[in-house]
Amino acid sequence: MSDPRRYVVIGGGLAGLASAVWLAEAGKQVTLLERRGRLGGRTHAMKADAAEDLPDNGQHVIASGYDHLFRYLTSVGTRQYVAFPHRATLRWPDGRKVAMHTKGWRALRTFTGAHPDSGVLDRIRAAIATTRLGWQCLNQPTDLADLTTEQWFDRVGMPAKAREAVWDWLALGVAAEPVQQESAKILADVLATGIRLGLTHRRPVTIGYPTTDLDTLYITGAQRVFERHGVEVRHRAVARRIHIVDGRVTGVALADGSIVPADAVVCAVPNSNVGGLLDELPEHAEIYAAADKLGYTPIVSTNLYLDRPLGTEAEFEALIGGTGVIDEVFDRQRMTGRGTERAWLYCLTTSGAYAQIHKSSDEIVAEQVELLRRYYPAMASANVVQAQVVRMPKATFSQVIGTHGLRPDQRTSVPTLVLAGDWTATDWSATMESAVQSAARAVDLLLALPSVP
Repeated sequence: MSDPRRYVVIGGGLAGLASAVWLAEAGKQVTLLERRGRLGGRTHAMKADAAEDLPDNGQHVIASGYDHLFRYLTSVGTRQYVAFPHRATLRWPDGRKVAMHTKGWRALRTFTGAHPDSGVLDRIRAAIATTRLGWQCLNQPTDLADLTTEQWFDRVGMPAKAREAVWDWLALGVAAEPVQQESAKILADVLATGIRLGLTHRRPVTIGYPTTDLDTLYITGAQRVFERHGVEVRHRAVARRIHIVDGRVTGVALADGSIVPADAVVCAVPNSNVGGLLDELPEHAEIYAAADKLGYTPIVSTNLYLDRPLGTEAEFEALIGGTGVIDEVFDRQRMTGRGTERAWLYCLTTSGAYAQIHKSSDEIVAEQVELLRRYYPAMASANVVQAQVVRMPKATFSQVIGTHGLRPDQRTSVPTLVLAGDWTATDWSATMESAVQSAARAVDLLLALPSVP
């Protein structure tokens, strides 16, 4: 017997897309509400007129342990658009560079000997500290949530060279926060998940990247699923409140005064947008308080089009020892095979961009170009054809010390109302995998509901 329930998903970001796709695959009647005119949330492509190009609003990396994300990509038919290189590059401003292996067991050596000045003693100390770090990830000290990542590194005796080359940069990439304020528990939980997955799959977790634009990777395939299964997508539908009567969801009130009937709801909005939606849920005050305390972390991404190649040697390269303006440089030619008739495209990312987020686009570009000149000699004679600065002041929830335990579960006290989003409780930090894992858990809760007579 078919399920007569009307399922409504609020939010067309990755968590909402995955929720709607998997509910539709299960044969459910689904309506997706998105407040904007497009799907994708914080994950989408954008147009660059001068270069006649379709870059992304920010560069993504993908870990091989992202099992739920790969399940989603398989559902929407785009799993083939993820590649895993054998190495990346670490660069220093004086011209030195080191290959950082990202695949296979050689990647483990990166964590102990990546710095060009590392001697035998440095590597031994780094190996010992890394072993301690791994042990404490799996057997976490009770006070880990009260430590910054920097304090944790000091405790395990991580050498300065190993920190400079890999660990500080890795921690910044995991939580988008500098180690001086990032919660050690965040990094420990992510590393523990990676270790367990590595043991399960019998290979270390490695880092990859999309070989296509984010619309193709995440959105267009989902739209095909929606068309095939009859999912109704409503754009410019601003949800204001989820109505609950006698412990059951009855509908979703929109800003225009209309009501979308619903028997079950996945609330898949960021923590910055959840306020008001859950007012009729008994525990709404606790969820709102957690959403507020989690706060926000800014990220700045720049699509920089040049009239000549920059001189990269890998798909993505980390800039070490600079001013912290740019964390990584992504070579989109190597990643996607795009043509260079009009320009070469490099995506620059700045995590924890507290100092950059309020600057003008011209200031950000000038700052970044100056930094690139310190690392890449070719930049001295390069001209900028076009630059797009994407400021995301609320890119992710904040993962600083004191935020452990705040992320709410997908289950609520109302069985037909579930939460999704990277800010809800998952095995990962604020990542694409976290968003999709939350969707998987939310959908499983709804699919486990007793059938309606």
